[in-house]
Amino acid sequence: METATSPAELGAAIRERRRRLGISQDELASSIGVNRKVIGQLENGKETVHLGIVLRAARAVGLVVGIEPRG
Repeated sequence: METATSPAELGAAIRERRRRLGISQDELASSIGVNRKVIGQLENGKETVHLGIVLRAARAVGLVVGIEPRG
C-alpha cells in the first residue's frame, strides 16, 4: 500500500488512478459535484481544496484515505 505524505502526493495518486480508469477530470468532477477546476487544483496538490472534496474524489476513483499514528 502506498502512503501519500503531502497534498501533492495525494493529488498525484488521485490523478494516476483517474487516468488508469480512463476517467476525465470533467467526469470525475461531475460525479462528485464540483467543477473541473477543483479537480485540477486537487491533482496539483493545492492545499486549500476542502477535505470533503478530497475524500469524495479519492473514493470515486477507488482509493482509501486512512490515518496512521506516527512513531
